[in-house]
Amino acid sequence: MTTDAADTRQDIKPAKAKRDARLSPDSKWRSFPKVPNLVQYVNTGTYFGRIKIEGKVFRESLDTDVFTTAKLRLGDFIKKKRKRAANPMTNSFADARVDYEAELDADHTLKEISKLYRHRCIKALLKSWPELDKKHPAKITEEECRSWAAKYAVKYSPQVFNNTLSTLRIILGRAGIGHDENPARKIGRLGVKQKELHLPEQKDFEDIIEKVETSGAGKAQHCANFIRFLAFSGCRLNEARLVKWQDVNLKKMEIRIHNSKSAKATNKPDFRFVPIIPPMRVLIEKLTPSKTSPDSPVCAVGECEKSLTRACRMLGIPRITHHDLRHLFATRCIESGVDIPTVSRWLGHSDGGALAMKTYGHLRREHSAAMAQKVTFNLTK
Repeated sequence: MTTDAADTRQDIKPAKAKRDARLSPDSKWRSFPKVPNLVQYVNTGTYFGRIKIEGKVFRESLDTDVFTTAKLRLGDFIKKKRKRAANPMTNSFADARVDYEAELDADHTLKEISKLYRHRCIKALLKSWPELDKKHPAKITEEECRSWAAKYAVKYSPQVFNNTLSTLRIILGRAGIGHDENPARKIGRLGVKQKELHLPEQKDFEDIIEKVETSGAGKAQHCANFIRFLAFSGCRLNEARLVKWQDVNLKKMEIRIHNSKSAKATNKPDFRFVPIIPPMRVLIEKLTPSKTSPDSPVCAVGECEKSLTRACRMLGIPRITHHDLRHLFATRCIESGVDIPTVSRWLGHSDGGALAMKTYGHLRREHSAAMAQKVTFNLTK
């Protein structure tokens, strides 16, 4: 049997393959004798393709923690690496960058907003390292990468730094630099500090809406309704804009939301359903036109940032954004007794509630104190 055939066999049962798995000496990697060239990073569960060609070891993430999906992607990984090994390395970083940008634009699994963000990372990378495009990928050193990182990290947030570093790593990989030889992989990512949420209390939220409604602006009422819709649904801004009347189901008391963030591969659908909570039902009934067109949007406006900022400034309270209204929805749900995994599904997370627990686990002090009074051990005297 050829190596390709062994690598892409589909008759191997996942359970048996996992039982036969072996750990590396440092216990960081798990290999599968029944599935050559497939390894799993133990800490995250992510699967990687790993192949040795002409003495060089190539290892690349398959972007999944699902065994069957990893097997499906492994064959493409092997073919791609062998094809690149057969061709000479690109003459410049620019060649690899152009190839990567072409792959990026052709990737149907990425949302347009994700593609735009990655293009921005590339633009920022070239601006901060002007001579990079002309360099030969094999001659880019770890010292040069560290020098760039030291300057870049000062000017940009940890999130932007990490994403730009990942972009540099990917392009060097596209150029034929192996995972272990990639100098950009010697550079550590920055820790991202959890954002402290400053969300309005119920009275402040009502005051914000009143200020927006009575501002006298031409679309004041529409902006106030959009604020309500974001807060009552937990939608991201781009998701709320896409909600049409055909997505609203009052019989089932749910709204279909088209996910603005979809994972590669497929276990995650392009849409999710969020419940119509009581205040949302009142809003929907208020907004429902006499003649409803299924294709028309529920919200008449697609943003209200200036209205929010103005209202908060006039009330003398911390400014909130569109995304803060999503946080407000999640916090209100948890404070009302909804469990975090359920809230996580409503928000469109696919991690079982890990991110939601990290973001909202604090809740507010008064809620924590109120919940503490419900704890009992049923002790008898």
